Amino acid sequence: MSNDKAYKSGFATLIGRPNVGKSTLMNHLIGQKIAITSNKPQTTRNKIQTVYTSDEGQIVFLDTPGIHKAKNKLGNYMVSVAQHTLSEVDVVLWLVEPTTFIGAGEHHIIEQLKKTKTPVILVINKVDTVEPIEVAKAIETYCKEYDFAEIVPVSALKEKNTDELLKCIFKYLPYGEAFYDEDTITDQPMRQIVAELIREKALRLLSDEIPHGIAVTIESMKYRQHIVDIEATIICERDSHKGIIIGKGGSMLKQIGSKARPDIEDMLEMQANLQLWVKVKKDWRDSDTLLKNFGYNERDIRE
Repeated sequence: MSNDKAYKSGFATLIGRPNVGKSTLMNHLIGQKIAITSNKPQTTRNKIQTVYTSDEGQIVFLDTPGIHKAKNKLGNYMVSVAQHTLSEVDVVLWLVEPTTFIGAGEHHIIEQLKKTKTPVILVINKVDTVEPIEVAKAIETYCKEYDFAEIVPVSALKEKNTDELLKCIFKYLPYGEAFYDEDTITDQPMRQIVAELIREKALRLLSDEIPHGIAVTIESMKYRQHIVDIEATIICERDSHKGIIIGKGGSMLKQIGSKARPDIEDMLEMQANLQLWVKVKKDWRDSDTLLKNFGYNERDIRE
């Protein structure tokens, strides 16, 4: 960690509509998988705080839930977290796709950005999927809508131009000491990351109507010499979903466990003995008590 007067440290948040690649980008920027990714929207439910440290300085990233129109109390919580974060950081990264279509969702985000004085970097993601002329057209379209501090085209998946993005972020951070020591990559409790890794695999393997109705709780994590015993429960909203999550002869549950185990072992750097169960909690996404039980509460939100 540097005591140099040129050292910078500050906070950056990633916002954007669901499924634009915020978590993928953050994982690549910090060089380690913390936020879960899937091709289904609204994957991230909490502010995930991760840390990038270099000789130049330290960036604390807040990866927030996608800003969208809420359909239940969980949705309201997710949107509230994302909107409150805008005024708490030094710079906002708004991720969009390389298209000239600006829909209602993007206009909603623009209205939120107009309420803040925080500098905004427009990050045009997935540039590997279109021709350069399409990227240029997208930049021109977005520039008519908002006065951005910077515009950076990137491919989070191919790690294209991510170094340039880091340089741009540092421009807007204040000089000062690091907030975390240089070995820190996240403030997330290990149990929460393990739960999210299990939820990611369930999101990827299950059919479309089930994933938003699931949560994962870690019942216990017990460490032995070279192994950790983990007991986890997948919570769903309906009895019919429980059967699908378990699968014929427990096949789906085994698949979720076998996909999650390597990621958990990589992160913990030890063997994992993972046992999964499934419970039904009807309409938990609209229950204040159950939302709090599953880790979605208002303590992160400053009015």
